[in-house]
Amino acid sequence: MNILVAGGAGYIGSHAVRRLLKGNHKVTVLDNLSKGYLAAIESAAFELNNKPRFVQGDIADENLVTQVLMEDQIEAVLHFSAFIEVGESIDNPEKYYQNNLMGSFALLKAMKNAEVQKLVFSSTAAVYGNPTSIPLSENNACLPINPYGKSKLMVEWIIDDYCKAYNLGYAILRYFNVAGATPEGVIGEAHDPESHLIPRILLAAAGQSESISIFGTDYPTVDGTCIRDYIHVEDLIEGHLLALKKIQPGQGSIYNLGSESGFSVRQVINACIKITGKPITVLEQARRPGDPATLIASSAKIREELGWKRRFPELEKIVLHAWNWHQRKTTFPGKSAG
Repeated sequence: MNILVAGGAGYIGSHAVRRLLKGNHKVTVLDNLSKGYLAAIESAAFELNNKPRFVQGDIADENLVTQVLMEDQIEAVLHFSAFIEVGESIDNPEKYYQNNLMGSFALLKAMKNAEVQKLVFSSTAAVYGNPTSIPLSENNACLPINPYGKSKLMVEWIIDDYCKAYNLGYAILRYFNVAGATPEGVIGEAHDPESHLIPRILLAAAGQSESISIFGTDYPTVDGTCIRDYIHVEDLIEGHLLALKKIQPGQGSIYNLGSESGFSVRQVINACIKITGKPITVLEQARRPGDPATLIASSAKIREELGWKRRFPELEKIVLHAWNWHQRKTTFPGKSAG
């Protein structure tokens, strides 16, 4: 297929680009590089004969996106272009509604202009808000508690309306905590600033930060620290490829992508210490407002409907791949790729 990957220079987007290239798809990457890296695109094609086309631009530029979709005869879009920091969304909601909501709306209009009828949308567990039951299934009420989650849920609603009115086919994938890197270590996770737990711990292990903090040690969990659902980025992308195959114009599906088990913050730190063999200074601090004790997904729907199965369910394997990436990420051109 001819596929547009919006946000293909970012962490998850670049992993999708690599898997699509390996599958001999013709890939066009659209990214404004506000968060992504050219090096991630270059690394995604590392040692592959298949290369993507890169267009620097914004999904909010309806005319540009329409032109790219038509010129490259795009048949499907994978949409990863979003700002993802919950705290920032609270401090600056305008930024999130402008990019995540209005940018996505412009992308959908461009797809309608170019008659592209297949979309895989990167959504989030943040649409659920505080969980009313565990594990979270797709049938749980969506009551987001921050602008980030609200912006994603609003886009979900618009996508469904486009499906009903304009025959758009879609798959919405709600992520939990994505981590890890390609097993061969060519692309991985590098945000600036880094806010995700596993890479922050590994930065401490590498001596690039002084310590890692645990926020709350008195939760009703196995060791008093919060439990979260971690999924390997390669398993996440496998879910996208399976969903893409199923999409039909005028039909839509929503799937959770998570591990269905969960690990505590302290378990994640201990796994990082074991894999790296490095001492890590841990600071215990007070709870943060709004942090639920446990967030675990039910991914039964995507397993049963699409046959999705995780290749890397072990926490230590997720950490190992991430650590391998952290140790070699400066070997590729440009900024750190991820």
